Amino acid sequence: MPESALNRPIAVFDAGIGSYAIVAEIQRRLPRQDVIYFADRASFPYGSKEPDELAEVMARTLRFLEGFSPSAIVMASNAPSITVLERVRPLTTLPLFGVFPPLAEALALAPHGKVGIMGVRSLIESDELRSFVARQTSAPEAVSLIDASAMVELVESGAFLFDPEGTQAQVNEFVTTLHRRVPGLEVLTLSSTHLPWLKGFFETASPGCRFLDPAETIVAGLGEGTPGSGRIRALVTEDERYSLADFQRMLARLGVELPLEKVA
Repeated sequence: MPESALNRPIAVFDAGIGSYAIVAEIQRRLPRQDVIYFADRASFPYGSKEPDELAEVMARTLRFLEGFSPSAIVMASNAPSITVLERVRPLTTLPLFGVFPPLAEALALAPHGKVGIMGVRSLIESDELRSFVARQTSAPEAVSLIDASAMVELVESGAFLFDPEGTQAQVNEFVTTLHRRVPGLEVLTLSSTHLPWLKGFFETASPGCRFLDPAETIVAGLGEGTPGSGRIRALVTEDERYSLADFQRMLARLGVELPLEKVA
């Protein structure tokens, strides 16, 4: 095998920078694991797409990633994981992992059972999420489903890195409105892979509330992986809204030095 080749990498993808947190957790837990990191920014946001369109995007993405001979694929986005993962799973013979709200953990941590799931609109409004919640608790009506699409945009735009004061102000307003609408919330799940980047902002806005990031649970589910040289190959799409250069600046601001390959 050439020195530059990847050994059966794990492919991780979503519609932008959100899934890099999963890549970083793979590096931490499985330091020899090779990774294909695909940021499909031209498809951002997944959360505004209807299920049929989202399934088409997932099918196209799976076909693309299969070309890199991965050992597994991580659909690192809650919305398609909940709404279309089972629909597209037959399209690949590879192990396909999704990201799901850590609702059981949230309920265990909430003394009075006041929990919420924060995610993008298509997830929050989906019948599939309601079915997921109903399987997790005997009192699904007690779980608040919260559209946090505006918060996701703060991450993909880079505002959380380049305008932290403005970001904090918007998070404060969002959280204040949320607590006014749903008093007494104790635990919230960060159920878009973009939202964990805002965890510190949320904790500042609502210090009495706990915010759960499922990244560690996701990576633990990958087992021992397929050891290689620990390389990451980063593939990025772009459009007129989200350029490759902007994405590179965001990674640099996070202290991540990663060559990016533009793909169509």
